[in-house]
Amino acid sequence: MAELSNTIGLSLASYYENTAAALHKWVDPLSQEQFWRNPFQHGNSVGHLVLHVTGNLSYYIGTEIAGTGYVRNRDREFTEVQRPPKEQVLQEFDRTIALVAATARKQSAEDWQKAYTALGEEDAGNRFNVFLRCAAHAYHHVGQIIYLCRELTQQEAPPRR
Repeated sequence: MAELSNTIGLSLASYYENTAAALHKWVDPLSQEQFWRNPFQHGNSVGHLVLHVTGNLSYYIGTEIAGTGYVRNRDREFTEVQRPPKEQVLQEFDRTIALVAATARKQSAEDWQKAYTALGEEDAGNRFNVFLRCAAHAYHHVGQIIYLCRELTQQEAPPRR
């Protein structure tokens, strides 16, 4: 069972790190202004989505499993008006991914099966399930971010002839 537990931890850690790499591929070229601009009348900016993914992982895995003490303000993830520098937001995202990956790698067979419940994840059941749900949630938003990045860079491309 220890071998399977190790495989699960390594695989999930790698998945989170690959998700971060996918995010950086699209977000790194954006300017500060593009990072915070929403190209649509609805939805969120890239910056707000990165804040949201960071907050989600920081709470569900950081606080509830790793014991970081992070206090989440979910509403602010979508309404932040101060718009901190893109580099600062991405550094916090990267620190969070590193914490999540390290936490996944540390889980034993018994840890994966430990009961888990948290605000918004009352039915998660166990730690493995919350790691899986958070991974899917993160990549869902990376997909949105990719779409937004394409839209933002297309809007600024010179017109085709």
